Amino acid sequence: MLRRSLLKGAAASGAVLSAPAFAQGQARTLRFIPQIDLAFLDPHWTTANVTRNHGYMVFDTLYGLDANDVPHPQMAEGHTVEEGGRRWSIRLREGLLFHDGTPVLARDCVASIRRWGARDAFGGALMRTTDELSAPDDRTIVFRLKKPFPLLPDALAKTTAMMPAMMPERVARTDPGTQITEIIGSGPFRYVTDERLQGSRNVYARFERYRPREGGPAVGSAGPKVVNYDRVVWTTIPDASTAAGALVAGEQDWWEQVAHDLKPMVARGRGIQLRVQEEAGTIGMLRPNCTQAPFDNPAIRRAVMGAIDQASYMQAIVGDDAASYQVPTGFFCPGTPMASEVGLDPLRKPRDDAAVKRDLIAAGYKGEKVVLLVPTDYVTIKALGDVAADMLRRIGVNVDYVATDWGTMLQRRNNRGPVESGGWSLFATSWTGTDWLNPATHVGIRGNGAAGYAGWYESARLENLYNAWFDAPDLAGRQAICRDIQMACMEEVPYYPLGQFKQQTALRGIKGLQSGFTKFWGIAPA
Repeated sequence: MLRRSLLKGAAASGAVLSAPAFAQGQARTLRFIPQIDLAFLDPHWTTANVTRNHGYMVFDTLYGLDANDVPHPQMAEGHTVEEGGRRWSIRLREGLLFHDGTPVLARDCVASIRRWGARDAFGGALMRTTDELSAPDDRTIVFRLKKPFPLLPDALAKTTAMMPAMMPERVARTDPGTQITEIIGSGPFRYVTDERLQGSRNVYARFERYRPREGGPAVGSAGPKVVNYDRVVWTTIPDASTAAGALVAGEQDWWEQVAHDLKPMVARGRGIQLRVQEEAGTIGMLRPNCTQAPFDNPAIRRAVMGAIDQASYMQAIVGDDAASYQVPTGFFCPGTPMASEVGLDPLRKPRDDAAVKRDLIAAGYKGEKVVLLVPTDYVTIKALGDVAADMLRRIGVNVDYVATDWGTMLQRRNNRGPVESGGWSLFATSWTGTDWLNPATHVGIRGNGAAGYAGWYESARLENLYNAWFDAPDLAGRQAICRDIQMACMEEVPYYPLGQFKQQTALRGIKGLQSGFTKFWGIAPA
């Protein structure tokens, strides 16, 4: 793995010293280095976790999840279930306000749920089961369902991207395929639009009129969201050495994702704590475009699976620290109820590049150009992309390595055209383990074609299993379906799982940090 020059980081940290005075002069300002630039502000529009984290600052949700993934009312006061589970009435808490001072009304939530449901997999499953969604008065939301949907609160509480953000009706009426431009929610922070510097800085101010839910512990996204900072300033620092230098020098307070090769340097910093924040870890993915040659051919996708050495992908990120990664990793988060070892033998076999090369030719590969998108400003995903490029070349694939930035890659992967027209063939990315807990939140295992995640894999078999999972009567039934899903994925290959690794965060002068996704309530100056 390439090692960065610490001298380079020390020299480059001068760029951080020129940050605005407010980032250094206010005791209640938290200075934060996010995992990657916040390219998109619409929490209904992208699966990027950095946008999910931004979304939870600005927007609130009807329900929240505790540490055991149990949903609790959040904006909701509570709910009643009638007609054998086919009618849910959700009552909003009194006094909820949007950042523009207008009250949160049930019709705002109805419009928000519809918009979110048009984009999100879990939301889509809920909306397909919904006959009617209405707001009979200002504080009541009513779902009339075609059949019982016991996971309704779980859907409205999900913490994975795309998060079910509640926004004003006028904003929520924005076409789901178009990003919102007015960033107004009812969450604990206001987004300070006029201080945004694209690619560099995003600023949040505490919403003085936010009313935390009363009672109970603040755990996960549930309970009282108490804010102890007046401002939070996100500073994008693409170079990991520069980010490490800024944290060690005291110019920043929190670095969300520490580069593994810089952990020793950061750990030596005075007063700095290093810890694993997301116990479910991070899981790598190599996603093919299943609508374009050569990966529209399932035999070719299966042949490439024979070249996947998950350990090499993980070692490119964490080095030789075997305790920091898990292989083989299947199609659900290791160590969680839906995960199993079923069908993973091909990921355990010794790699034989010559054999895979022969298999590719036999499957019909004719030397087509394969465009691999690699975001060079995202350290861990660049490492995955680099290993993928080397692997593909070794098995005889004609690779066009397209170095880009994260935001541009997110845009380009929406292009469904051929590579000659700006399309693509493969991209590497990563997900939190919580994204892969079950079919409700795991978009990569869907077979819903053009309506699905970039790559647009279509499979009636996977869609039938996906729908059956929601109807399963108990945990054992859901686990059996997930074993069938994993077998189908190993045979059809909608994507290549690349292993799970644990990512550390680093902070100074902060107490109260919770496990799970990055949250800015509950923490306070130490």
